[in-house]
Amino acid sequence: MANGPLAGIKVLEVAGIGPGPFCGMMLSDMGADVVRIDRADKVRGGDPASPPPDVLARGRRSVAVDLKQPDGVETVLKLVEQSDVLFEGFRPGVMERLGLGPDVCLERNPKIVYGRMTGWGQEGPYSQMAGHDINYIALTGALDAIGRQGQNPTPPLNLVGDFGGGGMLLAFGIATALVESGRSGKGQVVDAAMVDGAATLMGFFAGLGAMGAWTEGRGTNLLDSGAHFYETYETSDGKFISLGSMEPQFYAELLEKLGLADEDLPHQMDKSGWPLLKARFETLFKTRTRDQWCGLLDGSDVCFAPVLALSEVKDHPHIQHRQTVVERNGLVQPAPSPRFGRTEPALGRPPAHPGQHTDDVLTSFGFPSAEIARLRDAKAVA
Repeated sequence: MANGPLAGIKVLEVAGIGPGPFCGMMLSDMGADVVRIDRADKVRGGDPASPPPDVLARGRRSVAVDLKQPDGVETVLKLVEQSDVLFEGFRPGVMERLGLGPDVCLERNPKIVYGRMTGWGQEGPYSQMAGHDINYIALTGALDAIGRQGQNPTPPLNLVGDFGGGGMLLAFGIATALVESGRSGKGQVVDAAMVDGAATLMGFFAGLGAMGAWTEGRGTNLLDSGAHFYETYETSDGKFISLGSMEPQFYAELLEKLGLADEDLPHQMDKSGWPLLKARFETLFKTRTRDQWCGLLDGSDVCFAPVLALSEVKDHPHIQHRQTVVERNGLVQPAPSPRFGRTEPALGRPPAHPGQHTDDVLTSFGFPSAEIARLRDAKAVA
């Protein structure tokens, strides 16, 4: 039996890429019963004992359906009738053309929350254009602000658009719509666009700009590698450490730890002195290895942490103590988060092969065995 605050919630995920699966992982991590609707032509068999190494696909069952067949569409609509949520990640209009748009689904189930994940949103001049994370965050000012002075903007992986401004925004929207549906008895459409989500993430910087505390010169501000005390530094073994010593008391402790407290240095917030201080720090941090700096600075209030490679994360004592990452079937992956005092979520089933649970899902939704056999013979499901 699933645990977590969303236990008992039934979710249909129309299979997609990137932010959609991330949303599905978040919902299933919180205990929701998420069924992924895969394309029938994606079925390749596969040994359940050897699940795919796709972290974002964990925690749900897979049913494979041919949505080009009327019987396949009707099968999904019967699942909709018994579900609390459906979400999809196609371009605007695709689900309508398949016969599974929000109007049809809400007619079948007036309480369903219908989540839509796109890059540009359901309408607007760009809504029908193809795009990726880098394009969506470019339009919001986020990409322009990330990078070093004199260099091109640096894509921050696809964390800001796909995952933070996309999948996480959709999961939040679905959760809040479920709360409202529980009060009103009515469902609704959640239009989550990565361009909107990335703009939301930039709200803090919009405020700083309005206060005159942020300039558009990349790599010249407090948080964008401009400041010497909010930066990464290479160590003698070619690895890196991170500093975030912004507050005066933390900065004072940093200077004390580095043996610089008695030197005549420019004031911490004197921007004209930042290049000189950064050069001083660069030289100093290359005098010891990363582990040696950990030995000196761990446990202090200088706001320090080693910069770990992804393969190193699982071995750090703090990560191990909190069990921030776990290993399942040989795959190291993040544990469900956030944590709850009473309805603590747990890692669910491993990633499924497309169509692995077709019979199981349809049976659990009340389909008779003869109907399942008919659908399979008609190749409406696989």
